[in-house]
Amino acid sequence: MTDVAKLTARNYYGKFPRKAYFSGCSTGGQQALSEAQRFPTDYDGIVAGDPGNDRIHLNIGFLWSWLATHENGADILPAAKLPMITRAVVARCDAIDGLKDGLIDDPRRCHFDPGALLCKSGDNAECLTAPQVAAVRKVYDGATNPRTHERIFPGWIPGTESGWGGYFVGHAEPARVDFWRLWLFGDLKWDPATFDFDRDVAWADEKLAETSTLNADLRPFRANQGKLILYQGWADPVVPPEDTIQYFDAMRRAAGGSATDFARLFMVPGMGHCQGGPGPSVFDPLAALDTWATKGVAPDRIVAAHKTAGKVDRTRPLCSYPQVARRTGTGDIDDAASFACVAPPR
Repeated sequence: MTDVAKLTARNYYGKFPRKAYFSGCSTGGQQALSEAQRFPTDYDGIVAGDPGNDRIHLNIGFLWSWLATHENGADILPAAKLPMITRAVVARCDAIDGLKDGLIDDPRRCHFDPGALLCKSGDNAECLTAPQVAAVRKVYDGATNPRTHERIFPGWIPGTESGWGGYFVGHAEPARVDFWRLWLFGDLKWDPATFDFDRDVAWADEKLAETSTLNADLRPFRANQGKLILYQGWADPVVPPEDTIQYFDAMRRAAGGSATDFARLFMVPGMGHCQGGPGPSVFDPLAALDTWATKGVAPDRIVAAHKTAGKVDRTRPLCSYPQVARRTGTGDIDDAASFACVAPPR
């Protein structure tokens, strides 16, 4: 595709493009990282959003969370209760950044225990039964090796619950179950409950390695003067935000401890998977990438907007990770100009 596109441009304009960019989110974000890792000279700049590039372990995460929220194939946790859990999480953790604005700035700092929602006298729509509390805790904890107790894949963090119905709550089978039935086990009758989170994980990692995009050594891409912008929604119910952060941290280590000369990560409070959610999630990473690649001006912040009925009602800066946005005084909390990017709290 890349070669054909460049040749087509040359044939039409009489010369090759001066710059070439790749931009994608979700599976497109994984494709973007695949380009940076495997074909480092293809593009001058790459935007990778909510990439889910650890594809094998992401599917393990879906499987783990489905098993946590089902018993003998029946729902433990009704999808109707998910928004209630998110409301409780936001009420508990909204103000941890010093600003009550309906957004959780960094859910890793949100120490929410679903046990606080335990039903006092019978099941109802505004509480969780003991099995439901246990199920939510398992989803938060993430897939774990029962033998070594090592985490296999990050859990879905507090604030993502409203979207769990898309992949593992309220479904007759785990999301992407055919990944296991057809690609790994070759058995149309394979039962998800038989998955071994020790032995089968190791086998999948060996047999299906090329379905993931895990190489964190992007020095060849950097050597080609490539620029990379990663972004990730903090409220993403599909790709756990910690997975993207772990990849970015690994990339920084591989680059020698810092990667800001060629790679930036922007975490988006309140954004779901690639878009939407209560936070400002409308922004233009490609414009920031073009400025970086053509003028050498690296983006320290990108302004994002939230729209209601097509009208902008809030703007906020997205900060180059690990920096976070903090209000500078008494300015309008819905105006990005009232915020500065600062070092995160310890």
